[in-house]
This record gives sequence, structure tokens and C-alpha cells, in this order.
Amino acid sequence: MNPLYVSQKLFEHYEHIQEVKHYYGLLAIYALLLTAEEKQDPVLLEKCKSILSRFPDRIEHPRYNFPSYRIGGIPKAYALMRGYMPEAENQVRQYAEEMMTAPRDRNGIMSYRHEPDKEMIWIDVAMAVTPYLLFAGLALDEPRYIDEAAKQTFLMYEEFLDADNGLLHQSKNWAGPGKYSEDHWSRGNGWGYLPLAELVQHLPTNSAHRPTAEKYFRQLSEALLPYQSKRGFWRQEIPFEYSYEETSGTGLILYGIGIGMRTGLLDRETYSPAFQRGIEGLNRLSINPDFSTERSCPGCLCPGEGEERGTIKAYVTLMLPYRDEHHSFGPLMFSMVEAYRNGIYDLNRDF
Repeated sequence: MNPLYVSQKLFEHYEHIQEVKHYYGLLAIYALLLTAEEKQDPVLLEKCKSILSRFPDRIEHPRYNFPSYRIGGIPKAYALMRGYMPEAENQVRQYAEEMMTAPRDRNGIMSYRHEPDKEMIWIDVAMAVTPYLLFAGLALDEPRYIDEAAKQTFLMYEEFLDADNGLLHQSKNWAGPGKYSEDHWSRGNGWGYLPLAELVQHLPTNSAHRPTAEKYFRQLSEALLPYQSKRGFWRQEIPFEYSYEETSGTGLILYGIGIGMRTGLLDRETYSPAFQRGIEGLNRLSINPDFSTERSCPGCLCPGEGEERGTIKAYVTLMLPYRDEHHSFGPLMFSMVEAYRNGIYDLNRDF
């Protein structure tokens, strides 16, 4: 089965069961755009543009941490950058400017907008901010957007890095003033890895940010690689061997590894076996014949209560996966696109 076909069918299943919006839905729309590009499918591309044209006026919006979600966020900025939706220029610029004024902690990291005095920061923000500002900056020739895109991911990588194992924690100040979450959460590391992957893929070759982006991308890649399970997954708590194998983080990590191999930043001989094992595992264990999904962690921001908030125990025991969890679709689609880009054209063959 062709991985691009799988990616498209995953989206079709997703839009059948719920309205595709919010950040996890926007990531799936972005992945659908990438799918359309790889397929060179003008009909699918028109579908993507039609979906994005519904933002903001024909969508019922929940409360957002980042208002750019209202206009279609990352895929809208990407569609502008690629020349698919020139009419989105004013929207993308307006919300890029809004993002540039978002609350920040004392170190300059974008923080929880609804309680800015508490300086609550979390790695998920790197995913929300960096690709949007990167694509907006490239589309609109605004270097300060690109500068801020790189700055936010670099600052968060440095803030959340566990020097003992090279992995990332998720949050600070959510469990109490000055406290970091204890985790090395699968999707949290994916949230930190994806923006680094977009930076190394799309930054101009002469960008002053490229050396740091490549350095941090390689470092996180090297830290993640030893923790892959025999079945190809990264676990909910990555270093804990008794934690469950988790879909969304695995999909994001494979997306980054695929980009790293294609750009020559990651040695193919070293990373290709892990990449192939991961794609096989996702196809076999995370995607059902009807394109429903399994093994994805639900929404997870410093879980737990009291003294257990943000502990490894809370991440592993409270946040249990279920079928068709809405964070699963985008990462699975990303991994399928990268499988195709890296020469895997038939998921049913032996890897």
C-alpha cells in the first residue's frame, strides 16, 4: 500500500469523525498539503485550499492559546509561502505580528497567555510558533519573523534539555513556581523535534541560524535514537521500558529523521534501519484497516494533581491512549509522507 494513499485516507477518516480544526487538526491539514505536493495531485491540492478557505469565518472556534489558529495557522502560512493562496497574505501578516507581541517569560520564551505573570512555559509552543513564523517570514520576506522562529525553538530546547540523556522535559512553572515536569514525554520531544526539522529543511543556506539549528537537530536525533523499541516506537515516557509505545510522538520523530536523512544531516546507514522499523510499526500497530488510529496519548500538559503533578507516574498512568485520539492523525500523516520521500513506496513489502 502506498504511504501517500495511507496519508490521504487517514485524513478522510479524521474529517469523517470530527471537524478538523485546532492545532492538531491544522497539523493534519499541513500534512495533507505535503501529501498533495508529493502526489502532484491538483484535485487534492484544491481540497486543501478549500479547507483552509473556511478559516476563520466558517469555523466555530474554541479558545486558543495562539490566535493564529483562527486563520488556519501553519498550513495557511505554508500555502502562502508555496504560492497556493496569495490571497492569505494580509491574514498571515496580521497574525504573525500578533504572535510577535505574545507574552514571554523573563528569558524571552512565549508563555501561557491567560496567566502571563506566572511565566508558564511548555515545549508544545515551539511547534505552534516556529513553523508559522518561519513560513510567514519566508513568504513575506520578513527576517524578524524568521529570527523569532529560530529564537523560540532554540530557547525552549536549551530550557527543557535534560543534560543527562539529551531528551526534553515538557514544562516549567505548571506544577509550581520554578518546577519542571519530570517527564521525557514522547509527543513533547516530538514537539521540540518538529520545529528543528522545519528549520533545517527550510532556512536559507546562508542563514545565521543554520549552524545552531543543525547542531540541536543532530543532538536531539542522537539522543532519541537509542530509545526506539523493538517494534519501532518511542514510548510515552521515552526512557522507561515499561511505558506504553506511543503513536503521535513516534510519528513526529520519524518525520524529523526522514527530513534529516534527506537533507544529509543524518547518516542514512545509521538512521535508516530505525526509520524503516518505525514506519513498519506504525503501519502495523497504529493504523487500522479502516484508517482509524491506535496508541496515541490524549491531551497532556503537566498532568496530575498535588505532589504528583508533572511526575513520570502521572504521564504514564493518567494519560492513556485510545482509538482515534485527535493528536494521532497529523503525526501519522507526516511519517507517511517522509516514508514516501525516502523511497518507501509500498508499505506491504518486507523492510
